[in-house]
Amino acid sequence: MDCKDRRAYILRLPTNWRTVANQDTPISGRISTDKPLSIAILAMGGQGGGVLADWIVALAEAQGWVAQATSVPGVAQRTGATIYYIEMLPARAGAEPVLSLMPTPGDVDVVLAAEFMEAGRSMLRGLVTPERTTLIASTHRAFAVVEKEKPGDGISDPAVVVEAAGVAAKRVLAFDMQILAETHGSVISAAMFGALAAAEALPFPRSAFERAIGAGGKGVEASLRTFGAAYDRARDKPKPAAVAKAPAKALPDPPASAGHPRLDQLLQRIRDEFPGIAQPMLFAGIKRLVDFQDPRYAGEYLDFLAPVRDADMAAGGASRNFAATVQGAKYLAVAMAYDDVIRVADLKTRSSRFARVRTEVGVKENQVVHTTEFMHPRMEEVADTLPASLGRFLKSRPRLYAALDRFVNRDRRLRTDRIGSFLLLYLLAGLKPLRRRSLRHQDELARIRQWLDLATGLLARSYDLGVEVLICRQLIKGYSGTRERGGSKYERVLSAVPMLVDRQDGARWLQRLRKAALMDEEGKELDGALKTLASAYE
Repeated sequence: MDCKDRRAYILRLPTNWRTVANQDTPISGRISTDKPLSIAILAMGGQGGGVLADWIVALAEAQGWVAQATSVPGVAQRTGATIYYIEMLPARAGAEPVLSLMPTPGDVDVVLAAEFMEAGRSMLRGLVTPERTTLIASTHRAFAVVEKEKPGDGISDPAVVVEAAGVAAKRVLAFDMQILAETHGSVISAAMFGALAAAEALPFPRSAFERAIGAGGKGVEASLRTFGAAYDRARDKPKPAAVAKAPAKALPDPPASAGHPRLDQLLQRIRDEFPGIAQPMLFAGIKRLVDFQDPRYAGEYLDFLAPVRDADMAAGGASRNFAATVQGAKYLAVAMAYDDVIRVADLKTRSSRFARVRTEVGVKENQVVHTTEFMHPRMEEVADTLPASLGRFLKSRPRLYAALDRFVNRDRRLRTDRIGSFLLLYLLAGLKPLRRRSLRHQDELARIRQWLDLATGLLARSYDLGVEVLICRQLIKGYSGTRERGGSKYERVLSAVPMLVDRQDGARWLQRLRKAALMDEEGKELDGALKTLASAYE
């Protein structure tokens, strides 16, 4: 027997098979070249990939076929999909099939991807081929850790998958199965099963698919509703459309009134003091800062931005759509709404967050949700939250500071569904009126002033470079260690500005450095870009 033929049938052999096998006359009919149907399912944790595989196996066996399902798990939740693999073929009396344990590139009939990038990964693995494979995929996104961990925009481009699917697959059925499943109160596996039935890639009637769901015994009604909706949707032969990585954000114009005197004063200042093209961004900024602190803080935001507006106008910004004012409005609002202990506690104790968690996990009215918050505070955050004089005192005493850090710096898990942990965070969130006195607030405002002074001073000499300096503020984000690393890269990028002021391509170089800083957490790409700039400057 050729060991490469992994799909051969091996008939039941007699008990004296060793003697027969040693005879000179070959045994005929021992091997069958019948090929099974093969299905690969790529699903992440919680998407019901195992349930879908069980349904398919039950479906085949109920129709008198032999079926086998195996799975190869991904690394962890949302870092790699589990691959469920199924092979099936009609049963034959007196014969037992040898079925493969995992898919072979170029040898899969149907690929079911429970998320759009997993469809792309199935093509990279060679599981999808134009001569053979029907690709059934949900077009929704569930971002992987490798996409989230990048300091910049690490989201994979779905347009690449759309283009590749049209070439790599024999047939494509793709639509948002996740939203369809949520609408009908079930999980995506039921929608994928309905799409598989509509694709007619398996020689079984729709009723057989529905009986397989009914035999499962759990959530049958909701699963059948989702199955039927997906079946009807897939019969329209939907294909993935060319879409952007992320939907464009539409900023509304400021309203005539916000219904509050102090807020109306802010709206009037925006209309009276700033160019029309910047007003939607300014309105978004004051909303963010009122939520972060209060209307007075939003007024300080407009005060900070006034010198940028003036420098923009003096530098001929009107002919450039006031790019400096718009970018300044955007990144100044982000800079002033920094993440601190107070902000984190505030966000974690909002009723809207608890409602969102319940919605995401699909909690029913009679169910209770237990919520555990993972936190790792450091003495740095504690000192920054204290009044500025006390915070500086602690930081100026290294031995005392280190001793306190040994007590504070550890993993903590707070059950916010319990009154004690919730009250602790709620009291921290209640420190918002004291934020202006904190060491962190004073340090943030000092850094903001330095940043704006640098940018406004550059606009007259090199307008584009000044705008790039404003955009560089996006490097500082997040909380704790993440913010420290971002701040370090921000300082390193801006350290190159003196070399770029008199260069015609200075703005392009600064943009290149900024993008390099966003490519990896360690800053290795930025190191290389800075060395390249230094050699070019010499």
